[in-house]
Amino acid sequence: MGAESNELHRERDAAETAGPRRRCIVSRLERAPDDLIRFVVDPTGTLVPDIAQKLPGRGVWVTADRASVAAAVKGNAFAKSLKRSVSVADDLPEAIETLSLRRVLQALSLANKSGLVTTGFEKVEALIARGRAVAVLHGSDAAEDGRGKLDRKFSAIQRDRGKAAHIVDWLTIEQLSLAIGRSNVVHAGLTQGGASKRFLSEAERLRRYRSGFGAS
Repeated sequence: MGAESNELHRERDAAETAGPRRRCIVSRLERAPDDLIRFVVDPTGTLVPDIAQKLPGRGVWVTADRASVAAAVKGNAFAKSLKRSVSVADDLPEAIETLSLRRVLQALSLANKSGLVTTGFEKVEALIARGRAVAVLHGSDAAEDGRGKLDRKFSAIQRDRGKAAHIVDWLTIEQLSLAIGRSNVVHAGLTQGGASKRFLSEAERLRRYRSGFGAS
């Protein structure tokens, strides 16, 4: 996962150089919008996470990890920043994780519908051997031996090609199966395409939300 994270970090750093930046209301650090979560207040005065960054109204921004959101809730940072009374759900950090997971699964489903997903250990292994895999997925509850064999082969081939080895292993077998629409999906491979790129972006965002912004 380190190679993937490093590559994504480099891409974000390059984008930040030329792109807009927003200030986190907790850390007060400026970051690229994709590294933060935007929040707005709806007509009832309730704080709403704007994961897609499309909702109307004045927005406030928090670094896109669970600890930062929890700190914003605990410190009443939303009301202080907006200078108004705001209704904030106590389970906001959990709600954002649920929304983010839903976006990941929807992106994987779209990649599958686009014909970019291969499932099954032997088929994924063959995909890797042909140099067509751009990412390998494992259920987080999958056996270590199968995961390790595929990961070692995939990492070696990608390293020889000068490419990052994107490995996603923080979705359960049940979640992979639900998104792909097949039973007992333990291993899957993604081929090149826009839907695969979107999935990897959403998956990395979820991983970072759970692990912490500085995790690699």
